[in-house]
Amino acid sequence: MPDADQPMIVGGREVKVTNLEKPFFPKVGLTKGDLIRYYVDVADAVLHHVARRPMQMKRHPNGVEGDFFYQKRVPNPHPDWLETVHINYPSGNEADFPVVTDVAGLAWIANLGCIELHTWHSRIDDVNRPDYLLIDLDPSQGNPWSYVRQIAMAGKQVLDELGVASFPKTSGVTGLHILVPIKPELEFPLVRELARAIAKAIVKLVPDIATTQWKVAGRPGVFVDYGQNAFDRTIASAYSIRPVEDARASAPLRWDEVPDVEPGDFTMKTMRDRISKVGDLTAGMWEKATSLEPLFDTLKVKRVAPQRKSRPGPPRDWRAEYEARKAGGSGWNRGTQRGPSHR
Repeated sequence: MPDADQPMIVGGREVKVTNLEKPFFPKVGLTKGDLIRYYVDVADAVLHHVARRPMQMKRHPNGVEGDFFYQKRVPNPHPDWLETVHINYPSGNEADFPVVTDVAGLAWIANLGCIELHTWHSRIDDVNRPDYLLIDLDPSQGNPWSYVRQIAMAGKQVLDELGVASFPKTSGVTGLHILVPIKPELEFPLVRELARAIAKAIVKLVPDIATTQWKVAGRPGVFVDYGQNAFDRTIASAYSIRPVEDARASAPLRWDEVPDVEPGDFTMKTMRDRISKVGDLTAGMWEKATSLEPLFDTLKVKRVAPQRKSRPGPPRDWRAEYEARKAGGSGWNRGTQRGPSHR
């Protein structure tokens, strides 16, 4: 690793890195340089999850104990070799997102202070059609982790009966993700409807501890969240480090590990050894992608996307708002985790 503010050569590309000795996880003695080094070391495992996807940047310039902010638009200047994708939103807004395709891109994004890798569920070849379906198990206060493990196993039963491959992983914070690789045939609203039906089938197996109730107040159990199957939503990818003080990793699991796994079992310090020991448990995952078309009949789901109300008013200039608030030091979108992707 080079001295501070010196370029490093990663995968044959020059990447400028800065402030490598800055503490990013001070309670466990890990620096920004350690974060960059981690992503370079695990690139083979992580890249097939993030490559060719729009990436939303959640930047922690001063590590986990400092403020953070979200950024969609690729910063300028950026390396000439960095790929980007132009996204047009139904509202009329548009943005150029960074697209990480190689190990140099991982080093570049980590140098920006992006501790976790937040990617879309779709690839840039067709951003409207996801290539995996997600079931996100989100325990709220009062619901023990043991419930999450039990519900996850119920999820495996449902998905096995449907004849689709499924891959569990810890979220790296308090939740657990189940990924179902799918052929990118359906747009997000239809995938979401199928995910909702799957979530309801899971709840039927464990009704005392699981729910699909959106309202948090009075929620009777762990939320089986299907709503992340939507355009522009992101989750922390497999092998992503999370911005918590012990530098936890979002770790792929074998299904036989799920009944005993704990949320903090895997961290930046242990993940390399984990991969060396068990390999990449998601290797070959995308070759198991299946068509969801037969599930409309099996799950008795209408092949019609629900109509959703459009947002009123003219398109917002997000770039101008972001720059104005950043310059004004208002603390906008800093200091608290917001949205579903933190779990």
